[in-house]
Order: sequence, then C-alpha cells, then structure tokens
Amino acid sequence: EPAVAATPEMRYCIGSISKQFTAAAVLLLAEQGKLSLDDPVSKYLPNLTRANQVTLRELLSHTSGYQDFWPQDYVPPLMTRPVTAQQILDRWARIPLDFDPGTQWQYSNTNFVIAGLIVEKVSGMPLMQFLEQHIFRPLRMQSVLTIEEAKALPSEPAGYLRYALGPPRPAPVEGQGWMFAAGELSMTASDLARWDISLIDQTVHQPASYRQMETEMELKDGVGTRYGLGIGVSSEGGQRTLTHGGEVSGFVAQNVVYPDDRAAIVVLTNMDASAAAGQIARKIRPLLFPVQDKNMEERLQLARKVFTDLQHGKIDRSLFTANGNSYFTVQALEDFAASLGPLGEPLDFRQTAYSLRGGMGFRAYTVRFKDRSVRITLRDLPDGGKIEQFQVAAAE
Repeated sequence: EPAVAATPEMRYCIGSISKQFTAAAVLLLAEQGKLSLDDPVSKYLPNLTRANQVTLRELLSHTSGYQDFWPQDYVPPLMTRPVTAQQILDRWARIPLDFDPGTQWQYSNTNFVIAGLIVEKVSGMPLMQFLEQHIFRPLRMQSVLTIEEAKALPSEPAGYLRYALGPPRPAPVEGQGWMFAAGELSMTASDLARWDISLIDQTVHQPASYRQMETEMELKDGVGTRYGLGIGVSSEGGQRTLTHGGEVSGFVAQNVVYPDDRAAIVVLTNMDASAAAGQIARKIRPLLFPVQDKNMEERLQLARKVFTDLQHGKIDRSLFTANGNSYFTVQALEDFAASLGPLGEPLDFRQTAYSLRGGMGFRAYTVRFKDRSVRITLRDLPDGGKIEQFQVAAAE
C-alpha cells in the first residue's frame, strides 16, 4: 500500500512501555491497602514455581527468576495463535526459575503477566477496566486501545519489518492474549505524553508510591539494576532519567522522562527490530538541554585547529599545559597523523557535552567523516585556559 504521512491522531503500539501502567495499577492497589509490594506471589497465585519466595516487588523489577516467554525480536509460530494469560503461566511460570529470586536482573515479560493477573484478582475487574477507571480517564487519555483493537483498525498505522536490508514488509500479528499486561497498549504520542506529565506532576499516586517506582532495585548482593518498578532509572548528563523502550511485532517505541527538569521525549515508530526510536530520542535531547558553555564557540574553534594540526603530525605546544604536552610524544604525533590524516576534511565537527571536574572544564566533541566518526575529549584550565587533555578515539 502507498505510504501515508503520520499524524498526531494516529495510535501506535507502545509495547513494553505498557509495563509502567501495570506497575502503576499494583501501586494503586497497595495505596488502597489491598496488597503489599512485599507480598509473596503465592498469596494470589499459589500454583507457580516458588511462589512463596517471590514477591510482587521482584515481579515488577524483573528480579523474580521467572523465565521470559518472549525473548525473540520476531513472532514465533506459536505466538500467532490465541493464548490466555493462564496458559502463558502454565508453560513459563511453573518450570524451575532461571535464578534465585533477588539475585539477578533479567528482563521477563512473564513477570508482568503474573502481575496483571494479580491486579485482576485483587481489584475484581479486568486490567484494562481498572486502568481506564483509575488512570486513562482521569488523565484524559482518550485514545488508548489494546493491541488487538488497534491492529484491527484499518485507519491506524500498519506495523512493518525488514529482512536484512530489504524493503519494508508487513509484520505478522501476534495472536490474541500474548501481550496481556506486558505490552498490550496502543495510544497516540499525545496520550503517552499525558502519562509522562502525570509522572512529573505526581498526580496519580501518592509521593511515596512514585518514590518506590522510581528507585533503583538492588540485588541481594547490593548490585544496582538501573531499573525500578516497570521503568528504567538512571542519570544522564547529571539529570535524573526515567526511561523505557517498547517493541511488539511491527512497532518500536521509546519514552524518556526527565522529571526534575519537567521534560519528556516520546518517539513512536512502526518498524520492528529497529534502533530508530532510540536514535531519534537521543538526537532530540540536546534540543531540550543545550550545552551551557560560555566559551563554547572559542573552544570549538580551538579544538578544530588542534585536531587539524594533529592530522598533519603537528602541535602548537604553547596551547598546552606541561602535563598536556607530555602526552604528545614523537610516537603519539606519528600515530595521530597516520590514523587521522587519511580521513581528510571533517563533514561535521560539534560539541556534545560540557561539565566541570577537578577544577577543569570537560568538553566532548564528535567529528564526522564520510565513513566513520571520532570522539574528542578535551580538558582545560579554568576560564578557557591551557589544554590539559586532548584525546581522540573512535566514536561508538
């Protein structure tokens, strides 16, 4: 079919970003006194493996040990047929755990199928009805549908995949029931943004619940997991960051929230097994948080000059501290010229980071050429003083 331009009114499947909503439902029930995050799974579903040793908190933080029923990035034949949540658990949650509860972090969709069933059992209503009543309706998220409902509508974006570098092909559709509680939601970018605003403003839960959701889970040996309850937690450029990606057949999404900065990025795409959503989010971030560097232009020009000199095996030692000069031995200058000279004139030379450390300024630059990119790290003395460090390495 001919390509159609995306519009803000279109719903996209958000995949595992749905897990935030299942976790939110559990937290709401905890606020109502109907369950506790430290309850054992056996209190609600007694017939699962070691259910008396696994807690709800471990389900929501992916530290339970229950095996993931869908680790693949494509749809196996079994998943084209309908399934019930109980059938998923009978096959994947009644076998030996992959590890002892709380000892490892391992992403598992099975955890959230269990959590979804517990929400239904405790609340006495279907999970989608509970979410509609307590989250979607209060936040005016009017576009939300299940993945089955959205994919059945011809007006909504179709999902695609690529075989190697081939053209986009229609992606297969998962059988009904597979995404329950783990990745079943579809919505517009605007509605997902409304959820992000609620995280920033803390309008759905009590402050203590947000604290639990957004606190990194630690394993029993004290190692951090960079994951809270249904959401990734980290620090990016010194900013507290809540993030989660999502993928189902034909769709990839990325959701990034900077709660302390009152900003968020939502990217929805309809091509599976693609890095596009994450790449777009990373490119948007500098537009929200531009580098705060009063000497940015001056240092940029200096970095370009030093880089060009190094491409020719030269260095103006008056620009460097004694430590900085000690780094540039005869061998170093030969290697700089031999490896950087053939790259020719850069197509792009831009600053990507700025911070302070040890009384010095730190700047990072990305230099792009036709076939590759390199990264420069520059440290200098206060107020644009002499250069203490100028290193070049391959960009990731």
